Amino acid sequence: MYLIAVSVNHRTADVTCREKLAFKEENMLSVHESLFETKSILENVILSTCNRTEVYAVVDQIHTGRYYIQRFLARQFSFEVDEIKAISEVKTENEAIEHLFKVASGLDSIVLGETQILGQIRDAFFTAQKAGTTGTIFNELFKQAITFSKKAHHETDIADNTISVSYGAVELAKKMFGKLNKKHALVIGAGEMAELSLLNLKGAGVSEITIINRTLSRAKSLADQYGVHYAEWDALGDFLVKSDIVISSTSSEQFIITQDMLEMCQAVAKTAQKVLIDIAVPRDIEPFEANDTELFIYDVDDLKGLVDANLRERRKAADQILARIPSEIEKHNEWVRMLGVVPVIRALREKAMLIQQETMESIDRKLPNMSERDRKVVSKHTKSIINQMLKDPIKQAKEISDDRNADAKLQLFKEIFDLEVEADYKSQAIEKKRTLLRERLLNFET
Repeated sequence: MYLIAVSVNHRTADVTCREKLAFKEENMLSVHESLFETKSILENVILSTCNRTEVYAVVDQIHTGRYYIQRFLARQFSFEVDEIKAISEVKTENEAIEHLFKVASGLDSIVLGETQILGQIRDAFFTAQKAGTTGTIFNELFKQAITFSKKAHHETDIADNTISVSYGAVELAKKMFGKLNKKHALVIGAGEMAELSLLNLKGAGVSEITIINRTLSRAKSLADQYGVHYAEWDALGDFLVKSDIVISSTSSEQFIITQDMLEMCQAVAKTAQKVLIDIAVPRDIEPFEANDTELFIYDVDDLKGLVDANLRERRKAADQILARIPSEIEKHNEWVRMLGVVPVIRALREKAMLIQQETMESIDRKLPNMSERDRKVVSKHTKSIINQMLKDPIKQAKEISDDRNADAKLQLFKEIFDLEVEADYKSQAIEKKRTLLRERLLNFET
């Protein structure tokens, strides 16, 4: 059994291509089931977000697993298999585990250290469990990855140093005014950056926020969603004058805040501070020289220093997280190695304890007048003898797990002690798949 991860992400494919390869959320249960029915797949979890579509799988052979996963993606999205090969990266074994941990920790995201991806991985894992496509390996590995990532985020505070321009804009306003709880803010635009600005303003405690957008319905929708005000585009000039903080983020090709508007703002700013922050590219605010007033105008270049400083802090935290991943990989591999040994040790203990039990029954028959106290002493000592006898064989069995010929040596171990051992996890995975496929076939026929 082998681990494999096939990933289409922001490094391997542009956004147009990624959009075509995104599964619909409502279909994820059936998608997991469909992949599980594919040849070579023994376990699978599928992660699909706006920036990545990834298949994690336990397969019987790497080359066949890779082929059938890429063929599955090609058929799902009407691509050629060669097209999928060209835009996907394939990781196997330790590299696949490392990739999962990096993705879950936000180290592989466009925004380094973002935490949303962890929730998306958790949801993908839960969906796979519900679909019945996880087993011994992934039930352990994904729980380990989720736990590790939560702990890493908490201990390194990687997400505390926000690196979005919208965050930088609000931080700049806080440096200007200190507390923002009595300030009025105007957000111009209703796109992603405008929404992030709105969220950061609310998080900073701004008491009154108004959204203005050329399309009134979009401004209203955003305002209703976050419990703020909205206004028509024609009111832009009035709100520019009465707002303390203005953050502009539209997709306009022309300046929307002209010099005439800025002169009105300058007149007001003679008595009170006013800050206008332009985070649009191209710029929304016409260049303007504000002389001897409390009017301050900034653009994305002015925010660059703050964002870059936070990015450096995130990279330091990311390096700390990255340094911890190898030990997690080894921890998982050690757990996997013990999977084959544990049933053997359990069978050896059970056989030994059965011998002890039969011995005690024989003693009871031959010494029927033995007191209860004496019986307990004899039972305790026979168990002690058994445990002493098992100590070295169990130690040897555990050491076998690190041997490259572990399977053959464990088989010899079982033969020497004449052990009846439950099916190993690979056999269990294969049988589980057969059972599920039989059940689905019966349900389909009925």
